[in-house]
Amino acid sequence: MLDTYYHSIRFDDSTCHGCMACMRVCPTQAIRIRHKRAVMLEDRCIDCGECIKSCTRNAVVPLTESMANLAKFDCTVAIPSPALYTQFDGDVTPGVILQALRNSGFTDAATLSWSCGAVTQAIELFVAAYRGPRPLISSFCPSVVRLVQVKYPELVDQLLPILSPREVAAREAKLKASSDTGLPPDRIGAVYVTPCPAKMVSIVDHPGMDRSYIDSAVGISELFPLLAPAIREVQTSGQKVAETETAAGLGWAFSINLPSSLPAEDTLSVWGLPNVLRILDDIDKGKLHRYTFVECHACFEGCVSGALTVENPYVARARALRLGQSLPRRDIVSGPELQARHARGDFATTAPFAPRPPRPLGRDIVGAIAKMQERDRLLDRLPGIDCGACGAPTCAAFAEDVVIGEAEEAQCVFVRQGRLEDAVRRLSEGPDRLRQAGPRAVGEPS
Repeated sequence: MLDTYYHSIRFDDSTCHGCMACMRVCPTQAIRIRHKRAVMLEDRCIDCGECIKSCTRNAVVPLTESMANLAKFDCTVAIPSPALYTQFDGDVTPGVILQALRNSGFTDAATLSWSCGAVTQAIELFVAAYRGPRPLISSFCPSVVRLVQVKYPELVDQLLPILSPREVAAREAKLKASSDTGLPPDRIGAVYVTPCPAKMVSIVDHPGMDRSYIDSAVGISELFPLLAPAIREVQTSGQKVAETETAAGLGWAFSINLPSSLPAEDTLSVWGLPNVLRILDDIDKGKLHRYTFVECHACFEGCVSGALTVENPYVARARALRLGQSLPRRDIVSGPELQARHARGDFATTAPFAPRPPRPLGRDIVGAIAKMQERDRLLDRLPGIDCGACGAPTCAAFAEDVVIGEAEEAQCVFVRQGRLEDAVRRLSEGPDRLRQAGPRAVGEPS
């Protein structure tokens, strides 16, 4: 059980006014409203960014890296999420965006195309030899991995033990930069241009890895104001720009890239946390064991709808489809080379996925059972309508907060109303009881 947690978001108390929008959308009930401000339960948060999307006051702040902080590296290589290519109006190709990144202060910029193709084939090879419990669950969305660790810890062994394309791309880019510059890899910064805050968490607290190959992350929304004029400069300069992205690589921005060798009837593709939760519930209950592979993304429409993007996700998806028609579709990964690297473990995760269940109610099993019984008794007294007025998303969550000392029963408006009605009734019954008792002599005890 972890005692400390790293998260890529924080709540700004000076801006938050406790509207409960973030609390209502949180898929793991990791937010409470206390003293008219949002508070995070760190052992439950999966950094999905749904709170960022829901907040109308910009009170949820993503903690990605600032461009100014990248000076600590002698050489920086930008590795953009394919979602970045969908954020700009007009005829802006991935090649132009990569060159604009180089002109904006990065030493170089690398595409994910090769790593996307390599990872897809590595999945096919792994699944063909896999004989464990099914279905396998994709591990490329950090929020989904965290969700499994926190809410479905018994399913961690079914997370796919294959590195994500961004990790493979970072490793290959650092090796190339080290060869080109003579610098040691630890002086080369691989910087992921990310559509969501969860990618930052996967760098610092890297499930399935001993250490991430990515050194830092910059949000698309933070980089956008700097990158937009740099793109215009590349376009107006007449500079010849080589196109290194492929349609297959771009597809990872907005769609599910299931291995083509897997029968469609044996695979599932799931977008959006409400749908992911339903699927994981069914897997947990043993209902979906006939399926081989389940690809899950926390965001609807994939990474183009991440919390740190700037474009409407549906517009971005349409733009990706148009771009995909003009990009090359070549297979840039050779089968024999990939098979040899897969056999060496080049695409395998380097550490097991570990459960991260929320903290127990008690210090030991006896104490935890007593707290559970107390929680259940309190829950029976609550209205069960999940209004949220107490500052918790559900009555069950509120009951748990009360038994661990984080809330008081009287914070429920219905409990307060019931107590007030009881008090009024007792007061109204007082004169009647006095009349029924008759007159008392002076000094007679009441």
